[in-house]
Formats: sequence, structure tokens, C-alpha cells
Amino acid sequence: MSTIIAGHFQLQDEIEQARRALVDAGFTPDRISAFYLTEAGQHNESPIGGDHITSPGAKETPEGLAQGAVAGGAVGLAVGAATAPVTGPVGAIVGGLVGAHVGSLFSFSKMKDRGEHETGDVGAENMREPRQAGMLIAVAFDDRTGEARAVDILRGLGAHQIERANGNIVAGDWADFDPTSMPDVIR
Repeated sequence: MSTIIAGHFQLQDEIEQARRALVDAGFTPDRISAFYLTEAGQHNESPIGGDHITSPGAKETPEGLAQGAVAGGAVGLAVGAATAPVTGPVGAIVGGLVGAHVGSLFSFSKMKDRGEHETGDVGAENMREPRQAGMLIAVAFDDRTGEARAVDILRGLGAHQIERANGNIVAGDWADFDPTSMPDVIR
């Protein structure tokens, strides 16, 4: 695995200028990769589309939905049963269904706001900013001086965000790039 420095630009012309500057600085052309990165959530990484099966920050929602439906259904059923002399058996059924629906709205309290800590083992994906969409150019190298040179070149050309990663760029293709991974932003 090599160290990779990547910079974000807005225009294709800026990417071509950065490619020329990196090659002129001695980086190997087949270890430079440039591509358009789509918005977070549009990478089609899961079988049903999107990036994740469940949204970060909403993974406790099914548990909240079940708890709320059970509690609300029980309360609604009790209220419906108490009014059964007036409404008949339909009151208990309708009371249970309405109570379950209202109780299921409790699941919203299990959703996380942006920046709120997650519980569980994963934890911080609701806290970090996702990788920015736009044109991305990346260069791979194996020597210690490569990082400083690449960062200086991309900064000098006005890269909006510069990040560090580990991976492999082969024949101009960042083979193990994961668009859903959180970037290690340098600047």
C-alpha cells in the first residue's frame, strides 16, 4: 500500500492543470488518478442503492419503533377496553391500533441529530463530515518526500480540500477507493 494525497477541485481544467503539475514534479503518470466523486448517499454501495442500509444516526430507530408500538398499543387497548360498554368490541380494536400508531411515533426520539453521539460500537459517523463531492485528483507515492511535494502542489493550485489516505493507484485507477470512508483531511 502507498500513501495517497488527494485534492478536491471544481473544474475539469483545474484537474488537468494539477495532473500536469504533478507529472512535472516527478510523480509517475500511472499513479495519478482523477475522477468525479458524487454526493454522499449517491455512491450505490449497498444492494438497495445509496451508501448504507440504514442511515447513520437512525440505527436505533427500529428498536424505538417496536417499543413505542407495544407501549402505545397496550395503552390504546386498555382505553378501548374501558370504553367498550359504549363503543363495543370495535373500540378496543381501534384503540389498540391508534395507540400503536401514536406509540410508534416514539421512534423519532431514537433518531440522532447531526453531531449527537451514537451509542454502540461504531460511534462517530454521525459526527464527521462526509467526503465532499466534486472533482478529485489523487497521487500515490512510496517515498517520504512525496507527501510534502504533493500537498504543496495541490495547495498552490487552490485545492478546496486535501486529504491523506492509504491505497493503490494502478494504471490511473484508485483501485481500493471507498467513497463512503471518512477522509483524513489535511487542509
